[in-house]
Amino acid sequence: MSTHTQPLQARCDHCKQTRPLFLYEPDCGLHLGATAFTCPWCSIEKQPLLCARCWSERKGREDADPQLAAETATLQKICDANARAEARREAIKAACDGIASATEQAENSST
Repeated sequence: MSTHTQPLQARCDHCKQTRPLFLYEPDCGLHLGATAFTCPWCSIEKQPLLCARCWSERKGREDADPQLAAETATLQKICDANARAEARREAIKAACDGIASATEQAENSST
């Protein structure tokens, strides 16, 4: 017995043809509070129902947008810098913990 669900057949919000439609829900993370960067999909108040052809066309236009590419590159630089800073904090904490442990052992062995 198959439980395969057929996609919704309705009018595409873009081409207005009756086709199988899909609600695209972005999973980029840019809509979660990054103030300088806004994903074009996330900034839409109501996500459109698009057929696969219209969705692919729109996604292709957005992927080729030089401003979005520049924003993505900048966001990647910020993420990389944050990762390096976190690694430095972890290394400093590990070094301080090691010094504290060595000091405690030296004090305990001298008494």
